[in-house]
Amino acid sequence: MKRPLRAIAAAGLLAAGSIVAVILGGNASADTQICEKFGSTVIGSRYVVQNNRWGTSAQQCINVTSTGFSITRQDGVAPTKGAPISYPSIFVGCHYTNCSPGTNLPVQVKQISSAPSSISYNYVSGAIYDASYDIWLDPTPKKDGVNQMEIMIWLNRQGAIQPIGSPVGTTTLAGRGWEVWRGSNGQNNVISYVAPSAIPGMSFDVMDFINDSRNRGAITSDWYLTSIQAGFEPWQGGVGLAVNTFSQDVRTGGTTTPPTTSSPSPSGTACSVKYTPTSVWDNGFTADVVITNTGTTTAGGWTMTYNLPTGQQITSAWNATVTQSGSAVTAKNVSYNGTLTPGGSTSFGYQGTLRGSYSSPTSFTLNGVACSRA
Repeated sequence: MKRPLRAIAAAGLLAAGSIVAVILGGNASADTQICEKFGSTVIGSRYVVQNNRWGTSAQQCINVTSTGFSITRQDGVAPTKGAPISYPSIFVGCHYTNCSPGTNLPVQVKQISSAPSSISYNYVSGAIYDASYDIWLDPTPKKDGVNQMEIMIWLNRQGAIQPIGSPVGTTTLAGRGWEVWRGSNGQNNVISYVAPSAIPGMSFDVMDFINDSRNRGAITSDWYLTSIQAGFEPWQGGVGLAVNTFSQDVRTGGTTTPPTTSSPSPSGTACSVKYTPTSVWDNGFTADVVITNTGTTTAGGWTMTYNLPTGQQITSAWNATVTQSGSAVTAKNVSYNGTLTPGGSTSFGYQGTLRGSYSSPTSFTLNGVACSRA
């Protein structure tokens, strides 16, 4: 089964003792705690983060950061054969009249040239949930209510849960294999693409999945893309689940030119780096790297180099092309994040294996220039 979408409600009173900061349509400049049932806030002047606790009266709280959010409280429990209890998420587009700032959605599918996207998650053990990318489409440019078509990309599934409907086959999209499910929740049709194992992060073109659904006869090119959302559907537990980073760009008309990936300027790029281990366990880790251009000129393509401590080996990456030789790491921009303007930032991340105790790298260079640590 699958949740129906719920309208974003006005701020209301909570039980005594509840901790809450409700921002509806505001812009979060620092960590913001949201416990209100349908509370939301804006980050990066572009994305909306929403609590969306639609399926339970139990308490759920999220901590919103400048790049994503994490679940900090989850009191609800739902049977695994039923619907989840909520969908805390980050999105672009329009969700029940709550539209992200500056969005060009809704837009007809036939007008979209590409929709590059990236996501990095933090997962936890002992909970029942899915990590889902939701893509909503409708025959009309709808900004409120339930859309007729939902595409779900399940990057992780934990526990005895399953998508709506039944499996109809497999496919390869975005360089990965997926099990495909089709069904209806009574309000809208759903196509789900389920990864065979957990994916902690991925960079891809959302149009790969939209075009596959169109080829299956679920939509036509005249339909409208209304929103793209990424988050979690918890059934039980989930404290610590997080969207670390999220980016989405819906490009129309075929006129948008991806950032150049030409060789960096010989003068290099002044920079600062924030390196964060987002998760560490006995034999592995994930890390997030935020690069900021602290210089006065734009970098038209970037390459970062550094050395990993002994015992660390990168196995997968997102938002950058990352290679490793011995301890030496080279990370290069991908097509959609190569332009780094003065004061601008971008990020990438990866998962790796670990032998021994964890430690972070200590020095970085960007286009040949040593970076300061943020």
